[in-house]
Amino acid sequence: MSITGGCRCGSVRYALNIDTPPTVYACHCTDCQTWSGSAFAENFLIPREALEVNGTLVSWEYTSPSGSPGVQQYCGSCHTRIFNTNARAPGMVVMRAGTLDQSNQLSPVAHIWVASKQPWVTIPAGVPSWPKAPTPEEFFAMTAPKPR
Repeated sequence: MSITGGCRCGSVRYALNIDTPPTVYACHCTDCQTWSGSAFAENFLIPREALEVNGTLVSWEYTSPSGSPGVQQYCGSCHTRIFNTNARAPGMVVMRAGTLDQSNQLSPVAHIWVASKQPWVTIPAGVPSWPKAPTPEEFFAMTAPKPR
């Protein structure tokens, strides 16, 4: 399956070596709100080895409020945030769903950090949500690829 994406200017392109479309979740934490300039960020997790990137990325290292270190990866030209790594998910990357070429075909299966969501955002009935972060087990169960 060919799943591709990239930055706004086209300097960075990527391909995902996965068999099914990624499972997207919405994060309403204040970091994602600030980084995205929006009410939430749509993300998905994949193994680092499933990501092939072409183009120049720049990195920014940070420590989350929980004390967990991470690294943001941006296009070196237009500074579109492509993905990040986080010590809480070793070997995985957190991709920005909006950078996918077919992002309009995805819908979040869950919402996290809803304790800090904007008051006008309504989460659809039946979609799982957590006030903060789910446990790693809950998170990986929620984001595991679903059979077609």
